[in-house]
Amino acid sequence: MPSRAPALVAAVLVLVLSSFAVPASAASQTSCRDLDLPVPEALAGGVVHGTLCVPGGARTVLVLTPGATYNSTYWDFPYQPDRYSFTRAMNRAGYATMNLDLLGTGRSSKNPGPLLTSTVEAAAVHRVVQRMRGEFGRVALAGHSLGSSIDVLEAATYGDVDALLVSGDEHRVNLLDTAELFTTDLVPAPLDPGFTRTGYDLTQLTTATGRRYEAFHAPGVVDPEVVEVDEQTKDAFALAQAPDAIGIAILTAYSNRITAPVLIAMGARDKYFCGFVAATCTVRGILADEGPYYSSARSLDAFVLPTSGHDLNLSPRAADLHTAVASWLGRVLPG
Repeated sequence: MPSRAPALVAAVLVLVLSSFAVPASAASQTSCRDLDLPVPEALAGGVVHGTLCVPGGARTVLVLTPGATYNSTYWDFPYQPDRYSFTRAMNRAGYATMNLDLLGTGRSSKNPGPLLTSTVEAAAVHRVVQRMRGEFGRVALAGHSLGSSIDVLEAATYGDVDALLVSGDEHRVNLLDTAELFTTDLVPAPLDPGFTRTGYDLTQLTTATGRRYEAFHAPGVVDPEVVEVDEQTKDAFALAQAPDAIGIAILTAYSNRITAPVLIAMGARDKYFCGFVAATCTVRGILADEGPYYSSARSLDAFVLPTSGHDLNLSPRAADLHTAVASWLGRVLPG
């Protein structure tokens, strides 16, 4: 027995240590770095800021664009990030993310509002897509609301993405609630005493203090703490973005130029698209209404998040959105 003791001790140690071993999936590390990419479309010296997070072995990157009055915090929400961070969910699923501050927001260049059209933003996103092409085999675009319209312009104009996620955006809009947004919920950013960011002019708008729920969550279900953090982290957008975002990306069939696979994700209670004179927010209704606008897409899929208002990624059921997007990407961009 004494001669066998060392071997027995070693075996026990192996068993004990193996019980604390980290699973291979959890052990894979995600590295993140900030990037400032020059964009000639902006003023001299203009840059688009983004955070690139890459899990080990990632071959596909998602370029993420936020909606109006948001910056990159929409996709990487600081409150309960394991629930609400889209970037973390995609990284866990093996996809890299390039989370952008659009021009005029966050840590990107603060340009005069009249120069910041959606067409200019789309050209800037195109620069980012081309940069990502140098690092990854495949590039997908993922947008929310106004960011989706900008992505539609980018994908239809340049034809350089492998897949497109359109969230919170359809071609038939509820004009009554949209008009209320602009007349009741939005104010010039410099005139809002609760807006602490600087470098904005009177043509750049944010939500009036205390109107965050009415603007982007109502009548959906949402955690009150999410609304509070949403208020604290809000940004601005340029009024000049509306004419081409609505006039080209929404009210025309310009999207028929897109050939990549498309996923349309909507909140079932999105008042801007699921209300009066608007598309029915069911999977069948979305495919029927949006199909004619994506006739050239390799495939068209839809996802509806129950109980969610306009901001799907800030719904308590955001994990369902994350799972649906990862599943769709795995299907349309296999391997």
